[in-house]
Amino acid sequence: MNRLAGVTSPYLLQHADNPVDWWPWVPEAFEEAKRRDVPVLLSVGYSACHWCHVMAEESFEDEATAEYLNAHYVSVKVDREERPDVDAVYMEAVQAATGQGGWPMTVFLTPEGEPFYFGTYFPPEPRHGMPSFRQVLEGVRAAWTDRREEVAEVAGRIVADLAGRSIGYGDGGDAPRPPRPEEMGSALLALTREFDARHGGFGGAPKFPPSMVLEFLLRHHARTGSEGALQMVEATCEAMARGGLYDQLGGGFARYSVDAAWTVPHFEKMLYDNALLCRVYAHLWRANGSERARRVALETADFMVRELRTPQGAFASALDADSDDGTGRHREGAYYVWTPAELREVLGEEDAEPAAAHFGVTEEGTFEEGASVLRLPDTDGPADAGRIESVRRRLLDARSARPRPGRDDKAVAAWNGLAIAALAETGAYFDRPDLVEAATAAADLLVAVHLDADGRLARTSRDGAAGSGTGVLEDYGDVAEGFLALYSVTGESCWLELAGTLLETVLRHFTADDGTLYDTADDAERLIRRPQDPTDNAAPSGWTAAAAALLSYAAHTGSSRHREAAERALGVVTALAPRVPRFIGWGLAAAEAALDGPREIAVVGPAGDPATAVLHRTALLATAPGAVVALGEPSADGGRGAGGGTGGGAGDVADEETPALLRDRPLLDGRPAAYVCRHFACDAPTADPERLARTVGASAGA
Repeated sequence: MNRLAGVTSPYLLQHADNPVDWWPWVPEAFEEAKRRDVPVLLSVGYSACHWCHVMAEESFEDEATAEYLNAHYVSVKVDREERPDVDAVYMEAVQAATGQGGWPMTVFLTPEGEPFYFGTYFPPEPRHGMPSFRQVLEGVRAAWTDRREEVAEVAGRIVADLAGRSIGYGDGGDAPRPPRPEEMGSALLALTREFDARHGGFGGAPKFPPSMVLEFLLRHHARTGSEGALQMVEATCEAMARGGLYDQLGGGFARYSVDAAWTVPHFEKMLYDNALLCRVYAHLWRANGSERARRVALETADFMVRELRTPQGAFASALDADSDDGTGRHREGAYYVWTPAELREVLGEEDAEPAAAHFGVTEEGTFEEGASVLRLPDTDGPADAGRIESVRRRLLDARSARPRPGRDDKAVAAWNGLAIAALAETGAYFDRPDLVEAATAAADLLVAVHLDADGRLARTSRDGAAGSGTGVLEDYGDVAEGFLALYSVTGESCWLELAGTLLETVLRHFTADDGTLYDTADDAERLIRRPQDPTDNAAPSGWTAAAAALLSYAAHTGSSRHREAAERALGVVTALAPRVPRFIGWGLAAAEAALDGPREIAVVGPAGDPATAVLHRTALLATAPGAVVALGEPSADGGRGAGGGTGGGAGDVADEETPALLRDRPLLDGRPAAYVCRHFACDAPTADPERLARTVGASAGA
């Protein structure tokens, strides 16, 4: 056992038995490197990373390699999901130096933490023009021993280059502003050029699910009526749902497709992907009433609850791509792929043939060793839907008996925030209170375990105990987003208040005087630079997540301070939207909300009144971009609305404690009423759900 034995990260614990004398990321590791006058090997990965497992088996579990490492290096292992700040800083250096990046990330540092040599996966033997890991280790040691001045010069140059990459609006020129309609139109045009009209999605292989871009396109369609925007969403969602990216038996999405046609996925399943895509499909159903979108949203929600929920009520980070193939060999995709012979074994000859045709299973296969990834190549659908559903259940039962992929059961605050938003909305749309309850339980866990009395978040927890990493900007933005969605669905004002607490921390500790945002707090551990990246990757960046949450909170409360902070933050979207819209999708979605208002919908009525429930559901189904919903009961005298949702005694809440959007919202002739506002200027109230639906674009779902 090495120094990783006592940590909480499942990824680091995978390396606790390595013969490498690993250190976690702690100051003592760098002090040890300085004392011994040796470089630091920094290895960054995550538990579901296929090539991380490969390099571990080939190199870190090899006694000779470990002996060399232990003699000439201090080796530090980092879980990128637990320390995204460390990952971000050194990944930026890797990408700047090599033009590419990925995991495992392998970086050689001075004892001061300055990087001077980079790579990702290195094989145990020279391969495809790549040096072996041992050759790299020997070469770096030689440079450190014989050419120290050159190493110091390279490290200094890299650190200086990174320091010059900080984003700042400065105090000259015009103040940053959110995008105007013309910039949103330019972003749409650029996306249209990159759209894959044949297979859906954007760009070629590998192809990642563009969840945040799809959210922008749905909002753009709602605001402008652009049919082209909606068609790109429909085509992409259809292709992903029919392809191998989507688990046709158990629901949920893999991380990405290795090909352009969504046929063969990289099989790891991440919480953030599934939370974002669950919400996209639910919002697509809300826009066009698609039955497939409804089914995929619900199946993805059920997958998250069934496969990723922890005993404490939070949601685990990921499922591995690899699992035992039944022979003791770990193989990518072994849990998910099928051969015709395996279909016959489970289903019998009579059902195996139509199942193979329905799911695209062939003798040649679409994956390794003649196996096929299940997909739906027949656009006409099954001739006998009942028979296919029976087949699906039998295959799922048989698959559940296979050795299961490993699960990284740490809870990441940001990703749980995304899951809370998705489950709360999906549960509300489709009358699934169990999903809302699951969202609430996860939110309760975040409050109990991750959030301290000063409004600061822990990045991770495991088994109900907080991890060592402090929260970064995406944690605050995404958890606030989740709490605001939960408030809209439940009407429980504590979630609005908690979102405000988190956003106050964002304004105090993550925001510069000019309105730019940083990924780490001003009092966080100092790295070689303070990380700052506004672009969205697989999940919303901290910058755009915070901007969206600040905007929604301002719409609920009328706070000009939060509105102005959101608009300053969206200034970066103005700069990036026309040039790289694929990498600022969440920012574009927030900008659509800002252009539309966003719409503020207050629903006031007795909690037990069915008319209140109908108005509330209609409000939640609003397609108006980023619309916020507040639900409350009238006060005891019937003259004012009060927060409190379904709880009793709302009429006793003092007016100053009532969420601002609900104040001075009386019933309409004694009936539950809905008020639709922009910047707290409201239309006449209505008790008619159909009129409300027309006003906020809720026709498809309502």
